[in-house]
Amino acid sequence: MNRGSGEQGELWFSMGRYQARVPTDRLYATNHMWALEHQGRWRFGFSAYAVRLLQDVYFLDWHHDPGAQLRQGEVIGEIESSKAESLLYAPITGTLVQWNETLLEDPSWINVDGYGQGWLFEMEGSGQELLTPQQYLEHLAQSWEKAQRLIKGQMNQ
Repeated sequence: MNRGSGEQGELWFSMGRYQARVPTDRLYATNHMWALEHQGRWRFGFSAYAVRLLQDVYFLDWHHDPGAQLRQGEVIGEIESSKAESLLYAPITGTLVQWNETLLEDPSWINVDGYGQGWLFEMEGSGQELLTPQQYLEHLAQSWEKAQRLIKGQMNQ
């Protein structure tokens, strides 16, 4: 299986020649966002797996203002990168608290410090939809085959 452990507090997922780091101090969403409890709310950002697939992120656009009530899977914004344009979806049901305003001016923080300053937004909610790091690795293993087919398909166009 494409899973392994590295330093204490980290797991790794093999994406061919690239290793995606999965810190164990946070939870994960099936849409490849990490979730870290921060001052009684959830702070979300892209996992290393997502950043690797997106490559260089250069544009973000958000569709909701803070205070909005969101449902898991609801469209919350858009992202453009060197590899893809995609809609972004709420990882949990809850209330949007704030966007990381720094990213609106410089989305490259996602690429530079994805598990730190490159966080996307904060929400209040139960987080019951979130996965443990081990569950996320299992989700990655199931998703990786499909992702490889998509990547190979894009390369053949």
